[in-house]
Amino acid sequence: MKKFLLIALLAMLWPSAVLALNPKREFRGAWLHTVFQDHYLKRTTAQNQAYLREQLDKLQAAGVNAVVFQVRPQADSFYASKLEPWSRFLTNGGAAPSPAWDPLEFIIGEAHARGMELHAWLNPYRVTSSKKQTLPKGHIYHQHPEWFVRYDGKLYFDPGIPESRSFITAVVMDIVERYDVDGIHFDDYFYPYPVKGVEFPDSKSFAKYGKGMKRDDWRRKNVDMLIKGLHEKISTTKPWVVFGISPFGIWRNKKSDPRGSDTNGLQNYDALYADVLLWAEKGWIDYLMPQLYWDLEHKLASYLTLVEWWNNNACGRHLFVGQDVAVTMKKPDIGDSSENSQLRHKINLTREAENIQGNCWWPGYSITDNTGGVADSLTIDLQATVAVPPAYSWISQKRPASVKGLSHKDGKLTWDAPQIKKSPDDAVKFVVYRFEPGDEIDLENSEAIEGVTWRNEFTAEDPGIYVVTALSRVNQESEPSKTIKVR
Repeated sequence: MKKFLLIALLAMLWPSAVLALNPKREFRGAWLHTVFQDHYLKRTTAQNQAYLREQLDKLQAAGVNAVVFQVRPQADSFYASKLEPWSRFLTNGGAAPSPAWDPLEFIIGEAHARGMELHAWLNPYRVTSSKKQTLPKGHIYHQHPEWFVRYDGKLYFDPGIPESRSFITAVVMDIVERYDVDGIHFDDYFYPYPVKGVEFPDSKSFAKYGKGMKRDDWRRKNVDMLIKGLHEKISTTKPWVVFGISPFGIWRNKKSDPRGSDTNGLQNYDALYADVLLWAEKGWIDYLMPQLYWDLEHKLASYLTLVEWWNNNACGRHLFVGQDVAVTMKKPDIGDSSENSQLRHKINLTREAENIQGNCWWPGYSITDNTGGVADSLTIDLQATVAVPPAYSWISQKRPASVKGLSHKDGKLTWDAPQIKKSPDDAVKFVVYRFEPGDEIDLENSEAIEGVTWRNEFTAEDPGIYVVTALSRVNQESEPSKTIKVR
């Protein structure tokens, strides 16, 4: 209730807002990248922890329910890894942070404490970003330089070498096995973005493993094998950990493929050798998050065109749209709209689309910095209510056990959590609803959600009728608990 009183007050002070009817189910992500972010390196352990808490608090206030945190920016780690050195964006020379801490473990706990998912974001092939960059002792490059190639002076794993794929898979599975992550996330960096006139130097591996294939097809197959293999490993080890890809926003242009979009830009399929539609069709991934970083009527890559194209090509998997905050907030809306940004128009398009279940904001720091007033808009209006991420029904359709023993004492709700069995159907988080006396107990009413929590307790000081449901690891929702009245 306090939140909605604040929203009402802010709306009075911001008369241009037309408050949105926000859906109950929606992925609302934010990328927190660590690559080229020197502020982590400059801060102490305590300062970094305080900084991440502040970032999560601000994201939560803006309605974000999933954080995509970059834990492997350049074949290095923002977590305690025995396979790769600590990231140069966190410490110097691959040394462990001092005082010791594990950023991934820390941010998982902090995100879950705020009812948010945490997806661990890795870049599979990228190793260095300049010709002069050196790698610390103990890096796998020093042990197996034959797995790597230099392209435009930068070092990459060669995707065509089976040992490269095996090592990358081991890195991912180390995270899956040891950390309570909700998802594994790759973005658009597969084969590197092409440099004009410079061929990727994989002739040696192609000669050994190409087996008469066309080189383009062979390169795509190499990435396919990595994605397929990871899917199999993850689903066998922890089937509830979802695997998502955030590709460059154009799969193929229509002039290259009748199935492609009416655009004229770089193509995932041809330039980065990432056939993301195949991965969705085969069920090797759980979500696609295309980076639609253009304005609504961009001449070469229109957001209007692409959001419709991706909606029509979701291939039975969840589809979330990657949104560039600066681009979205910089230009006014089109047509006869009086909006001074394209934010509302873009979000409304995703909510009207049948096969799109949410958005992810790039970068998350733009939300926490309130770039162009984006956080104000999300907090007051477009993400004003708490949203539950969509369920992954192809993993499990089973509803978890219901909450029992709901009680209220000293301003706090508590309940008995169902037993954990290390299954996708485990009740691991809970949704708290509040209704006015006499109101229908409508669990589809997004405005009734007070919060989502990983704990079996919740602060409830506002009077009303409360019920609690359980969410499984794949976001299936239980039947509601018995109601309890708080006076």
